Amino acid sequence: MIRLVLGAGAVWYLAIRLGEIPPYLLPAPDRVGRALWTARGALAEAGLHTLSEVVAGFALGAAIGMTLAIGMALSVGLRRTLLPVLTFSQTIPIFALAPLLTLWLGFGMAPKIAVVALTVLFPVAASWFDGLMRPDPLHLKVMESFGASHRQTFVAVRLPSARPALATGLRMAAVYAPVGAIIGEWVGGSQGLGAMMIASNARMKTDLLFAALAVTVALSLTFRAAIGALADRIARI
Repeated sequence: MIRLVLGAGAVWYLAIRLGEIPPYLLPAPDRVGRALWTARGALAEAGLHTLSEVVAGFALGAAIGMTLAIGMALSVGLRRTLLPVLTFSQTIPIFALAPLLTLWLGFGMAPKIAVVALTVLFPVAASWFDGLMRPDPLHLKVMESFGASHRQTFVAVRLPSARPALATGLRMAAVYAPVGAIIGEWVGGSQGLGAMMIASNARMKTDLLFAALAVTVALSLTFRAAIGALADRIARI
């Protein structure tokens, strides 16, 4: 991984030098590094703001997604109602919803959290629901032979067997959550890494834009690793 990053940096640097690309179009790695150091305070503050949106939106979206999945697994009527709605919701680009959420919820953190929650909700709900509906048939027969009720079977068999599917859904959602926060900040935000990118682009400070992008990548990887560790624990319980 380190070799790949160093190799990409070398190719990037040589392409700029040999192609004589102006800094406002593509800054050299050293200029991005200087921007990272010079604006470290502002980048850290923006990163923490974006991270708070990601964490809050992820928690909200995961909670709603898990609740909907359990409801659909327990109720055939709810399943027939919600499954088409959830499927249809994925045909609407989240970028198209962000301006509406900003209009309805204002320019604070609320619309960004809502965007993240909507981004997270479907992969968690779909994975968790799929796991709940695919338990081991042998375990179901054993519970049936003991005369267990539907709810007892659900708690004793379906919930435990669906944990790996939930872990998969959480890992997938962790990849998309930071993207949702950045999109929300692009559309209508004055704080966070997304807002810093928009402001930097407007002022032709491409080096600062790349620095904010680098912090976004680092934040996304860190968040993905943290949720991955949590998902591993859930799968092993």
